[in-house]
Amino acid sequence: MRILVIAILVAALGWAAYWFIGSSAQERSVKNWLGQQQNAGWVADTSNVNVRGFPNRFDTIISDLNIADPNSGWAWSAPQMQFLMLSYKPNHIIAQWPQTQTVSTPNQNITVNSDEISASLVFRANTALALDRFTASLDNVKLNSNQGWDSQIQSAILATRRTDASEFSYDIAFDALGFTPASEIKAQFDKSGVLPATFETFSISTTAHYDAQWDRLSVEGNLPELTKLDINEANAIWGGLEVQAKGSVTLDNQGYPTGKLTVRAKNWKDMIKLAQENGAIDAGLARKLETGMGLIAMLSGNQNTLDVPLSFANRITSIGPIPVGPAPQIRSPRVQN
Repeated sequence: MRILVIAILVAALGWAAYWFIGSSAQERSVKNWLGQQQNAGWVADTSNVNVRGFPNRFDTIISDLNIADPNSGWAWSAPQMQFLMLSYKPNHIIAQWPQTQTVSTPNQNITVNSDEISASLVFRANTALALDRFTASLDNVKLNSNQGWDSQIQSAILATRRTDASEFSYDIAFDALGFTPASEIKAQFDKSGVLPATFETFSISTTAHYDAQWDRLSVEGNLPELTKLDINEANAIWGGLEVQAKGSVTLDNQGYPTGKLTVRAKNWKDMIKLAQENGAIDAGLARKLETGMGLIAMLSGNQNTLDVPLSFANRITSIGPIPVGPAPQIRSPRVQN
């Protein structure tokens, strides 16, 4: 019995020592990271970094956090940021944002209010902290700008996980309900005012292929470049407009896509009208599209629903055989050092 008691005491003291060493290391790593950003010319201030949760947790609480890049003019401030983890499972982190935070751009300040914004991150057990899977949840998020606009989203989930499709590929899914865009954006897209204020639903399931893994170095600025995007399923509903899409595109070194998507559009004539009103296509092309697409819809037996191939080649977007404009640049060109 005496030996057992001694063994328990030794184990308890050993675990306590492990926790205090680990919590000190956690606090030190946060302060070192803030110092590195300051040395790089950024603003990276906090009033306090505290690690608590003895004996089974490392809960890092960062108070009065201010991060700003003077070169770009972007900044973020929050009264508190929390990173929660089990002391025996430090590669799994729960991040919790405060209910109120502020994002600043060179032109405006945006106040973000929410019921909850949180994320679960699981890293591989290596020094690079390569991302294995990630899930973020947003609940009742509202954006208010000092420029007079506001926007909100009822709920959304973003999830990603590393796959075996290629060395640096990730399954990514996003599902959002009740998105209300800023009134200025809606007015630009919907000049005739035929669409409701709220975007009912948007969901997309993709496999994204990169030229490197997402890890600790990615967060510090060495962002992987997207090289290919497989759209397994996409669905968007906004009023009477409904669009579904599937397909795959490969990106060149400037971010322009080559490939095909199969698009199903409900009430497609309204979409052509909106594109014309927005200046994306001229009246002549709109008439040609409506005539050609109308023939395809008639052959399919449903004049309100259209199934067409959307193709990208030579930096041109085409609907079926008809070129309709330049292809989108999905990412910015890589900066050559």
